[in-house]
Amino acid sequence: MNALLKHLPNAMTCGNLLCGCVGLVMAMRGHLDTAAWLIGLAAVLDFGDGFVARLVKVSGPFGKELDSLADVVTFGVLPATIVFQLCWFQQLGPISYAAFLIAVLSALRLANFNIDTRQSESFIGLPVPANAMLIAAFPLMSRYQPQYDTIWQNDVAMGMMIAFSFMLVSEVPLFALKFKSFGWAENRIKFSFLIASVLLLLFLQFAAIPLIILLYIVVSLFSKERKSETGPL
Repeated sequence: MNALLKHLPNAMTCGNLLCGCVGLVMAMRGHLDTAAWLIGLAAVLDFGDGFVARLVKVSGPFGKELDSLADVVTFGVLPATIVFQLCWFQQLGPISYAAFLIAVLSALRLANFNIDTRQSESFIGLPVPANAMLIAAFPLMSRYQPQYDTIWQNDVAMGMMIAFSFMLVSEVPLFALKFKSFGWAENRIKFSFLIASVLLLLFLQFAAIPLIILLYIVVSLFSKERKSETGPL
C-alpha cells in the first residue's frame, strides 16, 4: 500500500495532463465551457499532487519536471487555444494567432520556475494555473452568466487576456498560499485574501475569477508578508 501511495502524486499530475489533452479536443470543437471546466479540474489536481506528495513524504526532480510538462499543456497550450477560439469567434482573423503567446510565455515561466531558487516560499510573476483560471472564467461566464457578454465579448477583453499573460514572466513578487502555521497574525494577508475571494465567488460566481486574480496581484504588491518572503525589491 505504501508503495502505491508513493505513485499517487505523479498519477494526479498525469490526470492534470489528461485534462489538458481532452480540453484541447473540446476547445477545438468549440466546447469552450467544457475545456474551461477541465482547467478547473486540472487546477485541483495540480494543487493536490503537491499536497499529497508532502503527505506521503515523496519528493524529487522527476515529479517536479513531470508537473511542469503537464502544466505547459493544461495551463499554457489549452488556455491559449481557448483565447484563439474566442478571438476567432469574434472574427479577429490573423490577430487570433497572437493568443499562442500565452503558451510561449507559460513555457518560459515554468522553465524559469524550475531553476529560480527565489521561488521556494513565494512566486516571482503570476503562476500559470492562476492565469489559466482567469482565461477559463470567460467561456464559463458566456455559458452560465450571459448578462456579462457585453463586458467580455470585445477586442479589449481579448487583448486583456493576452496582456495579462505577460505577468507570467514579470519580476513582480507574489505571495504563495502556503501555510507554515495557521495563526492569524502571521497569515492575515492570506486569510483576508481567501475570505474576500469566497465572498466574491458567492456574489459574482464565475465573473469573480478575474477580479480575484487582480486582487491577488494588488494585495501582493502591498503585502509586507510578500516582502519578507522575497527580500527587498
